[in-house]
Amino acid sequence: MREENATADTRSNERPRIVAESSSALRKAGVFAGRFRWVICGLLFLGVTKNYMDRQVLGVLKGPLQHEFGWNEVDYGNLVFAFQTAYAFGMILMGRLIDRLGTRVGYAVAMVFWSLASMAHAFANSLGTFAVARAALGFGEAGVFPASIKSVAEWFPKKERALATGIFNAGTNVGAILTPLAVPWIAVHLGWQWAFLLTGALGFVWVLLWLIFYRKPDEHSWCTASERDYIQSDPASAAGKIKWAQLVRYKQTWAFAAGKFMIDPIWWFYLFWIPDYLQREHGLHLTQIGLPILVIYLISDFGSVAGGWLSSSLIRRGFSVNAGRKWTMLLCAVTVLPIAVVYRISGLWPATLLIGLAAAGHQGFSANLFTLTSDLFPSRAVGSVVGIGGMAGAVGGMLIAQIVGHVLQWTNSYMIPFFIAASAYFVALLLIQALSPNLEPAEVG
Repeated sequence: MREENATADTRSNERPRIVAESSSALRKAGVFAGRFRWVICGLLFLGVTKNYMDRQVLGVLKGPLQHEFGWNEVDYGNLVFAFQTAYAFGMILMGRLIDRLGTRVGYAVAMVFWSLASMAHAFANSLGTFAVARAALGFGEAGVFPASIKSVAEWFPKKERALATGIFNAGTNVGAILTPLAVPWIAVHLGWQWAFLLTGALGFVWVLLWLIFYRKPDEHSWCTASERDYIQSDPASAAGKIKWAQLVRYKQTWAFAAGKFMIDPIWWFYLFWIPDYLQREHGLHLTQIGLPILVIYLISDFGSVAGGWLSSSLIRRGFSVNAGRKWTMLLCAVTVLPIAVVYRISGLWPATLLIGLAAAGHQGFSANLFTLTSDLFPSRAVGSVVGIGGMAGAVGGMLIAQIVGHVLQWTNSYMIPFFIAASAYFVALLLIQALSPNLEPAEVG
């Protein structure tokens, strides 16, 4: 009996050691060995998905809330304007904050703030209180892209950054898919307030995962030495802080900002008005818009990943960064063109497919535009540059909110908004070419 107990005790004592050794072996030889950067990319994908779920709930519930509170199109446009205004200011402050606090802490702070703001919508009971909640949401959500792009700059070499950006940016589409599928059901069965409460609460689950898994490669035990060397294979950039005022002197900053000013408003238009377009022009009810929006954003997901893959593939095949990025963006701009005639198409599914194609073109263009920041600036400045460009995009979003709201109120037609959407990407690429013809990195001291 004593021998059996001793044997059992020995096995019991050895078990933790065996588990620890197995875990270590799995880390060294397992599926994530040398690929942990893609786990980080997955976390960024989930964060962006959550971000877009929060911001789209209002768009999905536009009809019922207009009916309950008596809003007209201009009122709704003003709510979008409140979000965009706060988003513009938030982009400047959040980008700088993330550069100062670091990606891990900065992103967690932003997520907590905007999740609480999302939940606050459930307690709004007037246009004014909704506007306050929208402004708070916009301010907090401004942190998502500065933090995500900075994370990619920390975890990926230049030749993989467009692909990684395309993958995490696909979360915008997944969020836009999940929201119209889940929110109508929640609103019908539990009430519209619970749509805001439940989507907002998901942010706290994500923060827990983020704090557990995210570190810089140099500080992460799950990042192997070979993967770390691969990530850091690009020439090292100088250390030190860069003042915001210094960044605005570079044409490269304005090239990125000009592109964001032109294309971001189009995505806001898709996000906040396409559910209404489907209900208004094609006679769908709230619970029927989920499938067409699912199709639109599935196509859009393909564009996000394909756009990032294409420019990265061209660079690996010997194209310069300048040629790889810009040829890809030109192709993406061409795929958006057909949306100009969507307002004349009476069939639901032909219109849905054309909107999906345009959304795919946007996402491919956007993935490459975001990647320009890490092509043109050292990682220590990326958060701030993304913030400056994001502010420019949000200002464009403020304008599109007013334009679309008033155009619909006056004409009851989507012709002008779709025409603007079709032309914006060519104008953006021309501005980028004029300001940074060779995509030469900024000589930041």
